[in-house]
Amino acid sequence: MADLFGGTAPAASPSELSASAPLADRLRPARLDEVVGQEHLTGPEGAIGRMVAAGKLSSIILWGPPGTGKTTTARLLADAVGLRFVAISAVFSGVADLKKVFAEAKEHARIGQRTLLFVDEIHRFNRAQQDGFLPFVEDGTVTLVGATTENPSFELNAALLSRAQVLILRRLDHPALSQLLDRAEAIEGRPLPLTPEARDALVASADGDGRFLLNQAETLYSVSFDAPLDPAGLSAFLQRRVAVYDKDREGHYNLISALHKSLRGSDPQAALYYLARMLVAGEEPLYVLRRLVRFASEDIGLADPQALVQCLAAKDSYEFLGSPEGELAIVQACLYCATAPKSNAAYMAMKAAWRSAKETGSLMPPQNILNAPTKLMKEIGYGKGYAYDHDAEDGFSGANYWPEEMTPQTFYTPTDRGTEKRIAERLAWWDARRGKD
Repeated sequence: MADLFGGTAPAASPSELSASAPLADRLRPARLDEVVGQEHLTGPEGAIGRMVAAGKLSSIILWGPPGTGKTTTARLLADAVGLRFVAISAVFSGVADLKKVFAEAKEHARIGQRTLLFVDEIHRFNRAQQDGFLPFVEDGTVTLVGATTENPSFELNAALLSRAQVLILRRLDHPALSQLLDRAEAIEGRPLPLTPEARDALVASADGDGRFLLNQAETLYSVSFDAPLDPAGLSAFLQRRVAVYDKDREGHYNLISALHKSLRGSDPQAALYYLARMLVAGEEPLYVLRRLVRFASEDIGLADPQALVQCLAAKDSYEFLGSPEGELAIVQACLYCATAPKSNAAYMAMKAAWRSAKETGSLMPPQNILNAPTKLMKEIGYGKGYAYDHDAEDGFSGANYWPEEMTPQTFYTPTDRGTEKRIAERLAWWDARRGKD
C-alpha cells in the first residue's frame, strides 16, 4: 500500500482504509493540491500545475530528498490526466520486469489507454537499463516519471535526461511539516501528547522528511502518557532521525563545497557548522583533513604559511589520538584556516607556471646556471659567469636565470595581506635592484 510520501504498491482510497492502517496511508492526499511543501510545482503556475491544466503530461524526473512526496505526486499526476498508473522500483526490478511492463503498456495503448510508468529509485538502474527506456518513451508507449534522491546530472544518462524534464522537490520546511501534524491530529481526533515546545522539537527532528515525521507521530499515539511530553521527555522517548548523508553521493560534495567556501569567505562559524555536519554524519576525518591541507595551500598560501603547518599538525594529532579526542585538532585547523588572511596567489602562480612550461617546451636554461661536473662541460661554457649570490652585496646578485629565448615572466604576484605584504615588499626591492623599476 502506498503511503503519503513513498511506496509503489496499489493505491487504496482513504475511505477504504481502516483505522488500523498506518497513519501515513490514512493521510495520503487525494488531490495534487493536498500535497504539502511542493506548491512551487503543483500550484497553478508550477510545472506540474500547468501540465495538469493542459491535460498533457511529459516525461519527468522528480528529484528530491526522502519523504518529500515523489511517489504520491506521481500517482496523483496519473489520476489528474487520466493515465493508467504502473509503479516499479529499480531496487527490485530487472530487465524481465521492464519487458513485461512495456508489453502490457503497448496492449493498453491499442485500446486507447496510455500508461504512466513510475520508476522509484531510477538512478539505481545501470546505464544500459536506462537506455532501454528510450524507445518506449519516444514512441509514447509510456510516460516516464522517475524518482531519485540523487543528482540526475551524475546518475542518469544524458539521453534519458534530454527526454525528460527534471523537477526539484524541496525539503519540507517547518510550516509544511506542522501542517502534516495538524492533519494527523485531525484524523486521530486528539492532539499529540506534546507541549508546544516538544511539538516544535518533533518537527525539527524530522529533518525535512514527512514520512519520518508521521511515523514518529504514530509511535506517540500508540502509547499513553500521564502528561504531555516536554522536549527532554520527547528526546528520551523517540530516536532522532539520522541526517541524510551518503559519502559517495551528492550530499558529500555539497557539504565539502560549503565548508571550503565558508573557509574562503572567512566565516569561522559557518565553516565549523559544515565541519560538524560532515563529521556527525560519519564522514572520514582524514578526508576532511586532506581538504583542509589543500585549502591551506590554495586559498591561504604565503599570506599565512603557518596554515599549512597547522593542518598537517592536525592530521598528525588526529592519527595519534583518534576519535573523538583528535577531532578537536581538526576543529582548531578549521578555525585557523577560516580566520587566516586569504590569498590564492600561490595557486594562480602554479597554474600560470604550468601553462608556461607546457608552451615553452624544452628551452635550455642560460649557460651561467648550468651544472658543470666534467671538464668538457666547463670548456663549452657551462657555469661560466655564474654569480654566487652569497658573495654579492646584500646577498643578491641580480643575475638572469631565464632561457635566452624567453623573456622573464611573472607568475607569482603576492597580495597585500598577511605575510605576503612583506613578501611583496621584498620582491619589489629585488626588482628595483635588477633595474626593472
